[in-house]
Amino acid sequence: MRLRISNRRIARSTAGDVAILIFLGLGAVYMALPMFYAICQAFKPLNELFIFPPQFLPRHPTLSNFSDLFLLMAQSWVPVSRYLFNSLFIVAAGSAGNVILGSLCAYALAKHDFKGRNLINNLILFSLMFAGSVLVIPRYLIISFLGWINTYAALVVPAWGTTLGVFLMRNFITHMVHDSLLEAARIDGASEWYIHWRIVMPIVKPAWLTLIILNFQQLWGDQGGMFIYSEELKPLPYALGQIIGGGVGRAGVAAAVSVILMAVPITVFVINQTKIVQTMGTSGITGE
Repeated sequence: MRLRISNRRIARSTAGDVAILIFLGLGAVYMALPMFYAICQAFKPLNELFIFPPQFLPRHPTLSNFSDLFLLMAQSWVPVSRYLFNSLFIVAAGSAGNVILGSLCAYALAKHDFKGRNLINNLILFSLMFAGSVLVIPRYLIISFLGWINTYAALVVPAWGTTLGVFLMRNFITHMVHDSLLEAARIDGASEWYIHWRIVMPIVKPAWLTLIILNFQQLWGDQGGMFIYSEELKPLPYALGQIIGGGVGRAGVAAAVSVILMAVPITVFVINQTKIVQTMGTSGITGE
């Protein structure tokens, strides 16, 4: 008996579409309010920062908070460009290493059948349950044993071993890279390295772009206080944090610092948000 499957289009009423749009709009406004308030705080003079009840919009907008911040940064005995270089190097090296190692591990787990594969997948899922604060003491002990205290490696190398990237890319490779494509490449004589870098990686580009963004957001805000002691190796968030530690008189400068630290990862996220949504949607489908 032949089964007839008819494609039915589920129609929603106009009122339902409007209700969904209003609900999503209210949710977006509610989520954007903290960011909007932080931006408004950065443009308020000092006397308006302590008004109670707090006012969202500044009555007399000013750029003095940013000018004071740049003046304090210019007085630092370590150039600001050095702090910025440290942050960019840590972010770039940590993100690149995580993508390379995570993609290699994910490709092996997704497309190669070997003994213990399911156990490794379960351990990766289990590791996602632990918060980063739980691993602070073991991480410090390991880094101290390896002699990496007060070096870039103390912040860069731990970023290579995060399992979230393996989880995302493993599921993405499982469902987006077909086995027939890989078999055809092997029949043509392609090596596993060639298959991984020239076939798999271009297909899973949304996944590793998402991984870069997630690593960027995590590493950009890392001050390295437990591992970096030399002032020349400190990242930019540490320098900005020291500037705003001068008491109530620097409350305006602190508001400007929060906007600067927030603007960079948000800009990167907004530019690549479609890739993140695509990756999250695919990664939500668990493989065998």
